[in-house]
Amino acid sequence: MPDMMDVNDIAFPHLGIYLENVPKKFSIFGFDIAFYGVVIGIGVLLGVLMAVHMAKKEKMDPDIIWDFAIYAVIFSVIGARLYYVAFSWDQYKDNLLSIFNTRLGGMAIYGGVIGAFLTLFVYSRIKKLSPFQIGDCGVFGLVLGQIIGRWGNFFNRECFGQYTDSLLAMRLPVEAVRSHEITESHLAGMAAFGNVNFIQVHPTFLYEGIGNLIVLILMYLYHKRKKYHGQMCLFYLGGYGIVRFFIEGLRTDQLLIPGTQIAVSQMLGIIMFFGALIANGVILYCLKKKKEA
Repeated sequence: MPDMMDVNDIAFPHLGIYLENVPKKFSIFGFDIAFYGVVIGIGVLLGVLMAVHMAKKEKMDPDIIWDFAIYAVIFSVIGARLYYVAFSWDQYKDNLLSIFNTRLGGMAIYGGVIGAFLTLFVYSRIKKLSPFQIGDCGVFGLVLGQIIGRWGNFFNRECFGQYTDSLLAMRLPVEAVRSHEITESHLAGMAAFGNVNFIQVHPTFLYEGIGNLIVLILMYLYHKRKKYHGQMCLFYLGGYGIVRFFIEGLRTDQLLIPGTQIAVSQMLGIIMFFGALIANGVILYCLKKKKEA
């Protein structure tokens, strides 16, 4: 345990983990590069490779995934940014150029997911391919990319929850956190470590990463038993939906439906979960009746 805590330090005290001088960015030839962007980039690359791997298992031409990924990545990024800006309009309405500054975060995964699925259906229609077979491969890459990408939030000191003193509690110096994400529960539990004030929070980015890892493992184990093209898409939508529903309730940076106190990600999460569950049940029932006919 260190004697002092610096403004760039991050700690998980109950796990005995103390990380010193964790930077948000680094410089190459005088140009600042955010670790957030680097992590997202790694997540995208490994996600595409995962989708290609699944395409081979599906006996599908992997070049289709590479081609589709180019468009999916572009429109997923646009969707993620637009979604965040739409539900955080007060932060951008007085400085529209700040919409294009993504170095400090401000991407919403749900927007990326919506962008990816819209791109999937448009791409498949143009290429005259099955969107459901492509989607069944793509969602493996999507969830892997989310697992990795959440560590970008770690470097940005964002996507955390209320105060906690649980086993996985994470300590963040107050100066390293955006002020609007600090709540009364944080202030009530705020303490000093040497000359630095810190808050202790739920690392919800980590919770979501673990939840998505479980979803990915279950998807991979079930894949060989799938009954129809599109079933893995529904598995992902339902699995991620329920994971996000529970974790979103802990976060302090919730995007709210305008005029309400309802977290839009929680609402979408529960709709996705039950929608996927019902759709899967109906499709399996129809397949069974067709087989019996």
